[in-house]
Amino acid sequence: MKKTITNQEVAALSNASVYPFPKYTTMLINQINQTAQGTRPKVVGQMSELIKEFDGQTLDEWKRWYDSRQPQAIDKATAKIYAQFLKLKEAMNLIDENLIREWVKDLVYNKTFCGLRVQQAIIAFIAEEVGKKGKWRLATKDEEAKGIDGYIDGKPVQVKSSTYKTEFQLREVIKAPIVYYEKKKSGLTVEFNPEDFKS
Repeated sequence: MKKTITNQEVAALSNASVYPFPKYTTMLINQINQTAQGTRPKVVGQMSELIKEFDGQTLDEWKRWYDSRQPQAIDKATAKIYAQFLKLKEAMNLIDENLIREWVKDLVYNKTFCGLRVQQAIIAFIAEEVGKKGKWRLATKDEEAKGIDGYIDGKPVQVKSSTYKTEFQLREVIKAPIVYYEKKKSGLTVEFNPEDFKS
């Protein structure tokens, strides 16, 4: 048998009061906090460790105990998030339908096109680095379906974002060499093994 305990029920069973947040506000504050980093351990403490140290039972005891261990943490976190909110609020006032249209165009046209061209640029760059200049090509649709992004001197290659290492390492087995890249302000950082492309 499987049952679900809602967040509201967890709060009620824990004797925690639930603040009546207006619709969408918690979603927005969460997003703002991701940028502000107001609730990082350096600001509010390592919560998973603090709760282990706490030997009380009630919410009020926890509040008093926490405040004695992390004085002004709530104020500091609030200040960081609110400062970021003011910046985003100013940016929000600049957004209108035309700006949204330009954003959509940038995503659909520019970022999609440049994203696809990243693979081409990386494969061409590596081919030159390993002495195979001009001996490369992008994969066909059928080859892409098999997980291949291109070929260098007849050898298949995959081009993946560096985040792929942790996000997808358990999901599939890749037989072709993988080239990892990371986008930075100055360009692309590419990680590959030259030995993979030797004849």
